[in-house]
Amino acid sequence: MDTAEFRDKARRHLGPHFTRGAQWRSGELPVFVRGEGCHLFDSDGRRFLDGLAGLFCVNLGHSRSDIVAAATKQMGLLPYSTNWGSAHPPSIEAASLIAELAPGDLNTTFFVNSGSEAVESALKFVRQYHRSNGQPQRTKIISRQMAYHGTTMGALSVTGLPKIREPFGPLLDGVRHVPNTLGLLGDCGPAGELAPVRAIEQVIEEEGAETIAAIFAEPVQNGRGALVPPDGYWQELRRICDEHGILLVSDEVICSFGRIGDWFGSARFGVVPDLITFAKGSTSGYAPLGGVIIREPLIEQLFDRAGTGFTHGATWGGHPVATAVAVATIRAMQEESVLSNVETRGPDLRAGLDALQSGHRCVKDVRGTGYFYAIELMADRASGRELTDEESIRVLREVLPESFRRTGVILRGDDRGATMIMVSPPLIADGEIIDELLLGIDGMLSDVEAAVGH
Repeated sequence: MDTAEFRDKARRHLGPHFTRGAQWRSGELPVFVRGEGCHLFDSDGRRFLDGLAGLFCVNLGHSRSDIVAAATKQMGLLPYSTNWGSAHPPSIEAASLIAELAPGDLNTTFFVNSGSEAVESALKFVRQYHRSNGQPQRTKIISRQMAYHGTTMGALSVTGLPKIREPFGPLLDGVRHVPNTLGLLGDCGPAGELAPVRAIEQVIEEEGAETIAAIFAEPVQNGRGALVPPDGYWQELRRICDEHGILLVSDEVICSFGRIGDWFGSARFGVVPDLITFAKGSTSGYAPLGGVIIREPLIEQLFDRAGTGFTHGATWGGHPVATAVAVATIRAMQEESVLSNVETRGPDLRAGLDALQSGHRCVKDVRGTGYFYAIELMADRASGRELTDEESIRVLREVLPESFRRTGVILRGDDRGATMIMVSPPLIADGEIIDELLLGIDGMLSDVEAAVGH
């Protein structure tokens, strides 16, 4: 089948995700047919650097024979079995490995199939936990503005992005969104006096602490562009939750399994949350898997004192093949010191991005850590001119897609609160790959400047 036929069949029969009609009908619609290491190959045989690691998930690169072999072996041995009243070896082994890596007493993993399902499961767990503890009125959630937590209705309710919420209202009642940490980095003074922390305390006072079930936050917030928290921020979240009997949920669908240099992002910031949601990097994208990791005392509350267990489940939750892939992924990351690669080369990536900012008038800011960055764009840094709405649309819908094709580097244009380019290479990216990535970004920024006046 040639490229034109692929595109025609896709337009007629395949439902796209988060894709505009014009893009889907475009004669330039990419059709990728093969992956190798940090690169993808399209149906015309052209090679592209996967600078976004799929969608922040292909941490070990494409087409690893060891992960494929683990999936193949499990399919031949036991292709399916549930975790409803029974267990199977790959899910047991995956959960045990995760317990060894997770911070504190986060010892139990409830497997699902995606990040959205993980957040949905966390929402259900915190409600059932409080109900079992004699506090059924604790149903409200505090989340942050511009935060993305998923697309299912509960997860979408927690999400703080107006554009993707608006078509589906009314959503879940009782979710309050507070300011994120944009503009705050490093030592910003006493963390308890920071405006985003005070805003959380204000919401608790307005709603009543006895009605709040949980605070949801990402260690590094993806929406609004790789927001690294200021010093002490996560300690303040932990203090507030402990003071008011609120559960702290760390949404680590992106920030776990090495993306910012640690197995879990909350551990990087020195805090043990009550629940951690994960997905993407747990299988390096080779199989659908997500989950919620839960502190042992909370599980004991449901199983021992309440006598119920978590009243939730999914047909594919903890699927044998997906969890076998997770085991192979975690072991490969351990054996190959993948986190050390991020720690060693992350500063080189940051230095390269900072140099590009200095050399391009269209770069307003570079934010992030590890192998996770956002480049915020403007028209001209020297004059302070921001992009107009029309310029932003043109950059995101025309300039950057064409630039990705021209440079052979795939990244993501992002309009969530600003005009940005998201950067998230596979965690195995070495110095040569980082140089290729930075060269591609350099070309993209030149294309933006050529398209946008001072």
